[in-house]
Formats: sequence, C-alpha cells, structure tokens
Amino acid sequence: MQAPSVGGVMLPRGKGETVRLSRGASLTDFAEKINANPASLVQVMFNLGEMVTATQSVSDETLGLLGEEMNYVVQIVSPEEEDRELLESFDIEFGEDEGGEKALMPRPPVVTVMGHVDHGKTRLLDAIRKTNVIAGEAGGITQHIGAYQAATEVNDEERKLTFIDTPGHEAFTAMRARGAKSTDIAILVVAANDGVMPQTVEALNHAKAAEVPIVVAVNKIDVEGADPTKVRGQLTEYGLVAEEYGGDTMFVDISAKQGENIDALLEAVVLTADAALDLRANPDQDAQGIAIEAHLDRGRGAVATVLVQRGTLRVGDTMVVGDAYGRVRAMLDDKGENIKEAGPATPVLVLGLTNVPGAGDNFLVVEEDRTARQIAEKRAARERNAAFAKRTRRVSLEDLDKVLKAGEVQQLNLIIKGDASGSVEALESSLMQLDVGEEVDLRILHRGVGAVTETDIDLATGSDAIVIGFNVRAEGRATQMAEREGVDVRYYSVIYQVIEEIEAALKGMLKPEYEEVELGTAEIREVFRSSKLGNIAGVLIRSGEVRRNTKARVVRDGKVVAENLTIEGLRRFKDDVTEIRDGFEGGINLGNYNDIKVDDVIATYEMREKPRG
Repeated sequence: MQAPSVGGVMLPRGKGETVRLSRGASLTDFAEKINANPASLVQVMFNLGEMVTATQSVSDETLGLLGEEMNYVVQIVSPEEEDRELLESFDIEFGEDEGGEKALMPRPPVVTVMGHVDHGKTRLLDAIRKTNVIAGEAGGITQHIGAYQAATEVNDEERKLTFIDTPGHEAFTAMRARGAKSTDIAILVVAANDGVMPQTVEALNHAKAAEVPIVVAVNKIDVEGADPTKVRGQLTEYGLVAEEYGGDTMFVDISAKQGENIDALLEAVVLTADAALDLRANPDQDAQGIAIEAHLDRGRGAVATVLVQRGTLRVGDTMVVGDAYGRVRAMLDDKGENIKEAGPATPVLVLGLTNVPGAGDNFLVVEEDRTARQIAEKRAARERNAAFAKRTRRVSLEDLDKVLKAGEVQQLNLIIKGDASGSVEALESSLMQLDVGEEVDLRILHRGVGAVTETDIDLATGSDAIVIGFNVRAEGRATQMAEREGVDVRYYSVIYQVIEEIEAALKGMLKPEYEEVELGTAEIREVFRSSKLGNIAGVLIRSGEVRRNTKARVVRDGKVVAENLTIEGLRRFKDDVTEIRDGFEGGINLGNYNDIKVDDVIATYEMREKPRG
C-alpha cells in the first residue's frame, strides 16, 4: 500500500510501529513523533472527513483514526503513567518506600466506611468519633470525604486507626472508588432491617476491585425487623462468608445509634489488618500521599485534607498536590488543633497551597519551590489539554452544514461552583452522563471551588450560561451583577436536585416531537354531488369519531390515495355538527378534493405532542 501523498509530498508511512501520545495531544505532537509536517497531517484528517487544526487538542478516537490511516498503532498514555514519567524526569520516585526493609516501621490501618445510603455510615463514624456530623448535612447525605483518627485497645495495647468517610449518594461513585484506592481495609455497613441494597453491592465491588479485606458491620440491630442472619446469608452470594459459617470475613453486629459493639468492630478491623496485611512505611523520607478533599476557605485560602502514606510531612515543607503547590504554612489534625508533623497513615488539613487541588490527586514533598511549580504547571497543562479534547465536538464535513444552521443543535451552558473539589467533580461527572438525545448538548464551560464571583457572572453573560452554586453563594457585587445582566444563578445543597432540574431543563430545550393519533374511520356508502360544495360523502362511522377541522386521508382498496386533507364540513341530516360518533351516519365534505368513490374509507387523525421519556 502506497504512502499517503499531500500536495505531492509523500508522508512517512509507518510499518505498524507504536506511537505513544498523551491524552489531548495535537496533530503537531503526532507529527513530532513520526518526523512529519503537521500541516500534512491536517490535510490527511481533512481527507478523512474531519476538520482539525494542527495545535488543537484532539480526542483519543481521532488520534487512533489518524494512526490507522498512517499505519501506526497509537497508544494513549494513562494519566498515572503520564504522571510517573513526569516525576521521573525530575528524578522523583512516587509510591516507593526508600531505605529497604530496615527503614520500615508499623503504621495504622487506613479504613474506608462504605455501604448503601441511609444504612448508617456517618452515624457509625459519629459513634467512633463521639461527635455529630449528620446534623449539618443536607438531606442526611454525606457530601464530602472526611478523614479522622481513632484509637482502640487490642490485647492491652492502644492501636490507632485512620478512617476515611466516603459519601453515600450514587453520584459520588468516583469519589467512593478513590476512597477504596487509598485504603487498606473496608468496613461494609449493612442495615440489619434492609439487607443488601444496590449501593451495598456497588461498594462491595469497589472494595474487591481495590483488593482490600472487608469487615462487615451489620448495623441497626436495635431496629424492629432487624435480621442479622439474613444479611450474612445475602452476602454469602457475593463471596463474603462469615467466620461462623467457615469463611474468613469478620461480621460484627452493631448499633451505631446506641453505640453498641463499636469497640468489637474496631478490634475486628485491627485483627483483620494484622492477619491479612503487612502495614509498614518509612517515616524518615520525604512525605508522599493522597489528597482526600480540598476546598477554598474564606480566611485561609486553599485548604486540602491529605493522607500521608509514607514519610513525614512537616510545617515548612514544599509540596505539590495535583496541579497545586506551595509551602506548608500550617497543619491541623482532625480535631482542628495545630500540629508540626504528620507521619504515615495520618490525615491532616494543610494550609499554604496556591490553588485548590482535586480530590484523589497525589501529593509529594520536593526540595525546591521551583521544582514544585514546574511539576504543578506541567500537570495543569496536561489536564487542560485532556479537558479540551473531551470538550471538543467532532464536526465532520458531512454534518458541518447541519451544525452551522442556527438552532440545529441546542446547547445548555453551565458554570459550576462548589464548596469542595470532590463535590464539584462528582456533580460534573453526573451531569455529563445525562443523555436526552443528540439535539441538545450540555457544556460545562467552567468549574471551580469557592463562591460565585463577578468573573463567573462575566463568563455566563458572554455565553448565556446558567451558574450553579453547590453549597456556596455569590460574593461581593456578583449578585447585583447577575440581576443586572439577567444571569440565572441557582443554589443547591443536595446533588440529585441539581441533576433533576438540569435534566428537566435539557428536555425543555428539545423541539417537540409529534405523533399521529387515529381518531376515527368512516366508510363511504354514497357520493352526493353539490354544485356549491363539490362532492359530499354519505358515510357510516366505523370506529372512533370523526370531527370537523381534523386531518384526513382517503384509503381505497387498502392503499392511501390522498393525504393531508381536512374535514371541512360535517352534517347529520340537515344539521351542521362538530363530530359524529361510531355507528352513526352523516355527510363529510373534504373541501376541494372530489375524487371519492363508494367503499372508500376516510381515516381521520391528529398530530399530538409526544411526551419525552
């Protein structure tokens, strides 16, 4: 097969070699890898029916399509691999304990509490922490990931445990998956009166995918209808067999509300950790770990809850968290007290970052501020390219004309502001999954953490966007500006309200769909000729009813001979009527249409708007 030629220039054709490209790469990036001219690749894409500029971030599918045409295998580098390569370029190893076996010291287990909404996860953490978090939560649903430390006594020795609280609503699946990835053990909370529910199975699958041991807390044993034995039986079907049934999963019956058996549950977690895991880390290296949650605090700026996984984090360290960086100004523990350092498996609140990182971003301590800034900037650029590639609608030459016609594709633009990066991310992913057909497109122009600002209103004004404030309000003159510019700013505190309202708005933007509804049929028994009105059909109504001014068609021997007619006149004997019902006789005038015969059938119908599912 000959190499593609553009403008007489032969392009270097591959022999099936693999080309590695990052997410959101451009044709220029591709051209550099194969020593080609970017302009010639633009021409190849044009010949393939797609218009792409040389520097535009393109989707993975487009890169694959181009690779196929040029006889190269395109391999898109995963975000994790991209990050590893980036850090290697700075001689940094992430995820490795330094110093070999001798340097490793025991550390507390990191425990994630999972389960179905309303089964009592937050109340269990309440009982462990002896504080009350539920009262302040909208709709009784945990909206953020929090991390807390607790202690219990096992064999007369005090043992610490770190708990990560994952949100319960299904929209937070991505965050919950992260909770499982950063964890050593999962506590699966199942209500004894409800049994296994869809989200119980979902949580169980996350824990299994993360390959973490599971301890089952059978909660609400004090509630009427509680049946802990039934729960054990149900979970056997999912491969969790209780120790008393000869399995290796510890089940503990508890009542989080009454604080019953909490110590036994903590002991079960510690024993499971000791039996199944070797929990050790090097506390003497530069700290590394994961961001559990982050938000913008009015007084303190960007604040991130991080979980130290190895090394010790100290005040004054220079750290990079995702695409944010900064020097640690202060650290707070889960009780809000200032601390100077945090060792492995310790969750802390960090102050001093330049911007708000994402929930689940990894963090590491580096020697110099300059290195931190370079890593953060490269990560930010990479994420931006990936986001552009995802956001760009592919327009082929065939449907370009269609897209250019105004109103062909309706678009709803959104700007999302929230109180924490995890919530914003979960909200964005839920909204992007809404699908109400191809005529309506949902675009998220901007998402960020913090109050709704004048800049957000500016952007919304220029792009006819709706601003969503999730657990945040407008600040300064943003409210007056929104009123003046007519920008719709909506405030929410529960995630599924946003999803329901945006879905309703998208459906409202759809052009109405109509369906034909048959009203009635009339058989022509006789044809009367009138000098004034033309031919009049003497009919017997066979089914339904025939109404004046409705649409009609004439059917002869089973074939439609005339379409789009109107019942202009309708008579019963000598009276004009508006309708004639099934079984009655009457006269029908079809206006200017006179080609009717005995035994023809007049079928009447109307177009009704079809409700969108």
